[in-house]
Amino acid sequence: MKKLLGLFLISLFILSACGRPDSGTTTTEDGGTGEDTYTIRLAHLVPEEQSSHIAAEAFKEKLESESDGRLKVELYPNGQLYGSDREAIEAVQLGNVEMTIPAVAAMASFNEKFQVFDLPFLFNNNEAAYRALDGELGQELMADLENNGMKGLVFGENGFRHVSNNRGPIESPQDMEGLKMRTLESPLHTDTFNAFGANASPFAFGELYTALQQGTYDAMDCPISLYYTNKFYEVQDYLTLTGHVYAATALLVNNDFYNSLPEDLQTIITEASEEFRTEQRELAQEQDGEFLAQLEEEGMQVNDLTDEQRNEFREAAESVYTKYEDQIGRDVIDRALAANEE
Repeated sequence: MKKLLGLFLISLFILSACGRPDSGTTTTEDGGTGEDTYTIRLAHLVPEEQSSHIAAEAFKEKLESESDGRLKVELYPNGQLYGSDREAIEAVQLGNVEMTIPAVAAMASFNEKFQVFDLPFLFNNNEAAYRALDGELGQELMADLENNGMKGLVFGENGFRHVSNNRGPIESPQDMEGLKMRTLESPLHTDTFNAFGANASPFAFGELYTALQQGTYDAMDCPISLYYTNKFYEVQDYLTLTGHVYAATALLVNNDFYNSLPEDLQTIITEASEEFRTEQRELAQEQDGEFLAQLEEEGMQVNDLTDEQRNEFREAAESVYTKYEDQIGRDVIDRALAANEE
């Protein structure tokens, strides 16, 4: 009986170990040190040639090198694991993956104040956006994410968003009247384009190419880099450089996972994140110039707005500021707008 009981207990231990779900932590005897190694699964939507993924490859290399192999990073680009930013954020929140790099617009579902960065025509240029995002306002909002089980490391960049469609050049809000417009999964974005006269609705990015190809939508908006890397020029004829929203991204990590790391590994991640931000933004701006020229070569008809035309859109968007002022907070909006004045 004692032998049978012993065999039963050993079998039970083996079965329970085999059934344990994967986590971000594994133990290794590497080098005889017995130190823990930690696996970071980083999932995001953009393709391999886009700036966020290229910078993520450098981020991976730095983490693995600086930690002497105690940090292992697995990259999952191009929506391999999750078809939308919202799904990827939820996966980080739940600990199903350790990190993601979503568009900031998707984060508003988890913290309403993040909507401030998606107000139309909020920032006049990249530098104003950096002052707001990297300054006190952006860091306060990042800190708030810990209440949602996530830690915000740094803000990255997708660039200013522009509008494309298959009907003709857009020079005023009247030209958007009745367009079937795909928006980000953000009520604020949808309300903005409805204010311009479009028939707007949200749709997952991973399925957007097919929806445009099939005529489910006539129009969309996104940064220049994503127009080119996702080949939207094949299914959209006209591109208008509206620059209506500066599109930030955020490098997020599961908060419990981050707090479980030894302090030296936390420091490595923090330092590598700051390098990621600098490198990714520089590359994003370089790609904007290169990809815009390539979009024109591929046959997209590109037009820019004059200051007068852009002001027409600003005026049409005033109702969006009014609608979201209570949700976001007037003080938050004013602090963001103040970044244009420095």
